[in-house]
Amino acid sequence: MIEFDIAVIGGGPGGYAAAIRGAQRGAKVCLVESAAVGGTCLNRGCIPTKALYSSAHLLQQLRGAAEHGLVLAVPQVDFARMLARKDAVVTKLVGGIEQLLKGWGIEVFRGQGMLEGPGRVRIRRDDVVGHIRAKTIILATGSVPVRPDSLAVDGKNVLTSDEILVMKELPESLLIIGGGYIGCEFAAIFSALGSQVTLVEQLPQLLTHSDRQAVREVEKSLAELGVKVHLGTSVATLEAADSAVTVSLSGGQSLQVNKVLVAVGRGPNSVGLGLEQAGVITDKGAVVVDAGMRTNVPGIFAIGDVTGGVQLAHVASHQAKVAVANALGGNEQIDLRVLPSVVFTFPELAQVGQTEEQCKAAGLEVEVGRFSLQASSKALCDGEARGQVKLVASKQDGRILGVTVVGAGASSLIAEAAVAMQQGMSAKALAEVIHAHPTLPEALLEAAEDVLGLAVHKMSRKGRGDAPALQ
Repeated sequence: MIEFDIAVIGGGPGGYAAAIRGAQRGAKVCLVESAAVGGTCLNRGCIPTKALYSSAHLLQQLRGAAEHGLVLAVPQVDFARMLARKDAVVTKLVGGIEQLLKGWGIEVFRGQGMLEGPGRVRIRRDDVVGHIRAKTIILATGSVPVRPDSLAVDGKNVLTSDEILVMKELPESLLIIGGGYIGCEFAAIFSALGSQVTLVEQLPQLLTHSDRQAVREVEKSLAELGVKVHLGTSVATLEAADSAVTVSLSGGQSLQVNKVLVAVGRGPNSVGLGLEQAGVITDKGAVVVDAGMRTNVPGIFAIGDVTGGVQLAHVASHQAKVAVANALGGNEQIDLRVLPSVVFTFPELAQVGQTEEQCKAAGLEVEVGRFSLQASSKALCDGEARGQVKLVASKQDGRILGVTVVGAGASSLIAEAAVAMQQGMSAKALAEVIHAHPTLPEALLEAAEDVLGLAVHKMSRKGRGDAPALQ
């Protein structure tokens, strides 16, 4: 029987990162994956969604070309070519990961992996079963879309995020159930492409954990795209026919749509892993781990969505490095206090650290700096000046506690804020960093200066509004 230092079950962002990091540190590593490497993120989530988002964003820019003095024909959506481009992006990235695994000498076993005792993994592919041994096993099987029985997901007209990404035709009408980041992203994408989108959220607000002011910008944008948003609303009944779905909402409203997207969350992909037989403790299907990503069973670690924590690819990748370090004798711990996240809507919404609301709920005294992109020369030149940067700092020592960016380029801008927070910088320290002009990151500088009451391109912190754009 083949024996490895580390066996990783699951080849997503956490799994393949763990395998590569283990090989980099000299371990003999194998990876068990039943489908394409890259996991949900690369094959059925982050990457294909962002490829479609990129196409929709370009379409939005082309629609505004006249403002730049460019006279273009009315752009048309070729959904089939858009899907082909999306698939090409995924294929290229999957191929890149395959080459990395091969280059690091990682043996990849194609099949369904499960625990069958201390240091033992069974691999099943069709009717063939194999067995391997490993000193350490890292579980990285990710998550799956939640499919409530009441919503009758059929994969044809009532879809999850898995199925909607392989649709062959753009739906004329789409109902999205769930106003989290998945629901809001798909609402932005499909409404921009021309679908009539209705978004239903049971809670009284979208994007519950995001800054309220930033979310209002997203809500306004969705409204301008024609998205009908129903807050504090649930789906009472849902009946699917051949080419349509009839939906009744809790408020008494009834509507008929071509497709329904169920985006009410994701759950740990832990069924069939042999956890109970191996004695691994779980909580509502999630593998319980400590700060070092260890389970209660010596030699078994778990990372990423299967642990039931924050469901972000970059979290899984970071946890992978901690798990591998500890598997090889280290004693590292995961630290998610500085954790950037992005919602790819129009405009993008990104944040790191705590929001103003969260700080106040925790009893923290804060100073808040804001800078509108309407006063950013680069944003105005780009024709994308909607949004703002909001920086929350401790009133006690000026340390940056959180940053929210809503606007074009937010997904990139948030990285500087994360670096500043990771280094424990104060608003004053960030304000002293020279930023190139004209660039979008100047908005971070101005927001930091605004905490101090010194933003150059803002008339006053007492309500007189923003100054003209940088000259």
